[in-house]
Amino acid sequence: MGANEIRERAREARRLSSPCRLCPRMCGVDRAAGDRGYCGAGPIPRVAAVIPHFGEEPPICGRRGAGTIFLSHCNLRCVYCQNHQISRGLIGAFMSPEVLATHMMELQRQGCAVLEPVSPTHHLPGLLEALALAKEQGLELPLVYNTNGYETAETLDLLEGIVDVYLPDLKYADSTQSLRCSDSEDYVDIARAAVLRMHAQVGNLVVNTSGTAVRGMILRLLVLPNGVAGTETTLAWIRAGLPLTVTISLMSQYSPLHRSADVPELNRRLFEHEYDGAMNVAWEMGFENVFIQDMDASEVGIPDFALEKPFLWD
Repeated sequence: MGANEIRERAREARRLSSPCRLCPRMCGVDRAAGDRGYCGAGPIPRVAAVIPHFGEEPPICGRRGAGTIFLSHCNLRCVYCQNHQISRGLIGAFMSPEVLATHMMELQRQGCAVLEPVSPTHHLPGLLEALALAKEQGLELPLVYNTNGYETAETLDLLEGIVDVYLPDLKYADSTQSLRCSDSEDYVDIARAAVLRMHAQVGNLVVNTSGTAVRGMILRLLVLPNGVAGTETTLAWIRAGLPLTVTISLMSQYSPLHRSADVPELNRRLFEHEYDGAMNVAWEMGFENVFIQDMDASEVGIPDFALEKPFLWD
């Protein structure tokens, strides 16, 4: 999509931000006037880190890393959030669209495989304005939309034709757990509808001759201790509504961070047999494209956003 149309979508996103209805919270605050809603974000994107990131799925990282933009604030409050320094804390610098576009171009110059904003929806107006500017400067990287899955149909419709690859979570299969663990009683229904809409836009994952993602969807399932995520139920839902060729990323990296102790079932690491059980269910259901993780993935995957390079592998 060209810069002018992206800029038009940015104007529509700005309209949706005051009163704010960019996400399913529909908090209705006037962000342009300086009000802050549930997520805490304002009218200008707050950016915690811009880095080539090597901890994503292989088609997202490529050989030289994903060009990742970690945005501060979040519309969920996951008790186990590994990015809690930026989702609930105040780490991050305010960046105008012009500055953010410069960073996007630098990621491309560094040879990154994709451009990947993380938790982008609450900063969508400024992000799209920056993307339009970068397109005018020659940005060609596929856009990967890394989201927690808590998205509205209206916002996703704004993104159609802009997003090349969706990278959503499906965190839970039960609203009791989503409320207890992420402060969202309606997460399950909304995220499932969002995933179906994303897949309708971009289809299954497509990679180029180098194995880098150029279009499609990778659906992330983080396996939680004691069955809290309801992974088997979620896999059954995916099988019923999406093709068995859909790409799933089955993640073992859970670590009891932040306020995990508030939910006793989450106050420990994942056991190997729990993750093996989830893998076996995926194979038995017939899914053809499943990324899996080593059980020690969390050892090097916990970021410290107070550092210039937040991840050990960066």
